[in-house]
Amino acid sequence: MPANGSPRFIEVALEKRGVRCVAKLLDDRAPVTCAAVWEALPLAGDVYHAKYARNEIYTLVPPFAEREPPLENPTITPIPGDLCYFTFSETELATTSYGYAADAGHRNRPTVIDLALFYERNNLLLNADVGWVPGIVWGSVVEGLDAMADACQDLWRSGAVGETLSFSRRA
Repeated sequence: MPANGSPRFIEVALEKRGVRCVAKLLDDRAPVTCAAVWEALPLAGDVYHAKYARNEIYTLVPPFAEREPPLENPTITPIPGDLCYFTFSETELATTSYGYAADAGHRNRPTVIDLALFYERNNLLLNADVGWVPGIVWGSVVEGLDAMADACQDLWRSGAVGETLSFSRRA
């Protein structure tokens, strides 16, 4: 939690589509994760739409925390508006079934951070290769989720190539 106890907010954007939403950091539930993300902002990368979790968009970025956060405020059933943090090894994301191109930016990194936005209901973090994949819920969208959900549906149907998902501090 910030020293003054005031809530912190970030902006989540699909840059090419020009769609943004505002999320509140859940400092009271995931303080270590929130602190790590806040200090690392801005963060951005190619956006992907989930194949297994359902109504999720995410980006894969290099590790940025001094030490990886513990599994605080975990979930396997994210709800609309949840921002989740996942840590993977590069080999966990290397099988061709995940659909990443050979030149994907996360290749050859021993650790990969997945920052995700869930935009609709009925998500289940179960992967056929490894089983349950709990995520850390570190933020919650408080403004603009409907427009973002529409853009996410468009991304699912029209494709993600050339689109960037970004996270930045909100003044």
